[in-house]
Amino acid sequence: QVQLLESGGGLVQAGGSLRLSCAASGSIVKVNYMGWYRQAPGKQRELVATITGGSSTNYADSVKGRFTISRDNAKNTVYMQMNSLEPEDTAVYYCNANLRPSGSLIPYTYWGQGTQVTVSS
Repeated sequence: QVQLLESGGGLVQAGGSLRLSCAASGSIVKVNYMGWYRQAPGKQRELVATITGGSSTNYADSVKGRFTISRDNAKNTVYMQMNSLEPEDTAVYYCNANLRPSGSLIPYTYWGQGTQVTVSS
């Protein structure tokens, strides 16, 4: 069974940094894109950043220049370095991956359980 395991959330002061990690485990044939979404209280879940297997990246305008997404294909792991954090970045951050599990001819989208990021002013 495929699982996405996130780590790295926490509490940080404004201007600080955090690094999130998400590892896909299980019997996996191929990982296509991976990414991060976030959901703040009372708001809809929104895309933060994505990265393809070829390392093409896409960022929300609100995080461009502050967040950097990267991946280790050998480890099926995606990272997000978050710098210059702002209170508005406070949210639960969810890992997302589109991948083909063993025994399947098509890919599926999986979600992690989420990790809390809190930025104090």
